[in-house]
Amino acid sequence: HVQLVESGGGSVQAGGSLKLSCARYGYVSRTSCMGWFRQAPGKEREGVARIVVGGADTYYSDSVKGRFTISQDNAKNTVYLQMNSLKPEDTAMYYCAVLRCGSWALVTDWGQGTQVTVSP
Repeated sequence: HVQLVESGGGSVQAGGSLKLSCARYGYVSRTSCMGWFRQAPGKEREGVARIVVGGADTYYSDSVKGRFTISQDNAKNTVYLQMNSLKPEDTAMYYCAVLRCGSWALVTDWGQGTQVTVSP
């Protein structure tokens, strides 16, 4: 029921920064979360960060905590992922999603993905 469109991916050197955007089209409950996932070649998709739509609570995976920041502008129906101090192991396709806040497992909507490539 919700369309998500990611943008902002690209190629950077290690230590660099990127900011991803996710534009949302359609209704999302304030009790739901918006999140970012990533999938590297040959690996399973993993949750990176999520934020409560109607609040400020956030959750980060250990691998990105302290380097990535999730934020939102609900007036623009947009979620962001600021990625700093990027490492080659951050290289992946990054996906925006709507999900239930209690777990990474219950995703209801996916974006198409945006590629992030980090060179050594």
